[in-house]
Amino acid sequence: MGSEVKLSVLFTRDEIAATVNKLAAEIRQDYLSKNPILIAVLKGSFMFLSDLIRQLDFPLEVEFAQLSSYERGTESSGKIRVVQDVQSNIKGRHVLVIEDIIDTGFTAAFFLDHLRRKNPASLKLCALTDKPSRTQVKVNIDYLGLTIPDKFIVGYGLDWDERFRHLPDIYVVEDKG
Repeated sequence: MGSEVKLSVLFTRDEIAATVNKLAAEIRQDYLSKNPILIAVLKGSFMFLSDLIRQLDFPLEVEFAQLSSYERGTESSGKIRVVQDVQSNIKGRHVLVIEDIIDTGFTAAFFLDHLRRKNPASLKLCALTDKPSRTQVKVNIDYLGLTIPDKFIVGYGLDWDERFRHLPDIYVVEDKG
């Protein structure tokens, strides 16, 4: 990877905040009395989860899972594995999966199937971003924030080989150096 990377802003921190507020309002309406378990898919969704739960003023639990489909670089390897599974028993619980991005759909479909086998009372998906032009496996996104073009994005928790997660806006990688 070269040292010069050209980034351009796709969504500002204000646009992201407005999107998170909108999603929180929708989630609040559906989960207010259900004490759901929110499962954040690491590492990319941690900033989104953090901002989202601060907007949810009702009892909930938080879990983390880590999946891997990227070896290194910007293309999915297609081989998905659970690196870290949820620790809580989700049987009979209302579960909301929090994702940073839905790209091909393979990872989300894999993880939702994995969780379905644990028999939750309900299972829904909240995604900050969706890249419909890359969809290969259709997954139902119950709460969708932003639709993005077929570009590689970084910032607001999203990375490129662990770089750029710290950026407060979402950027398109225009030139990979």
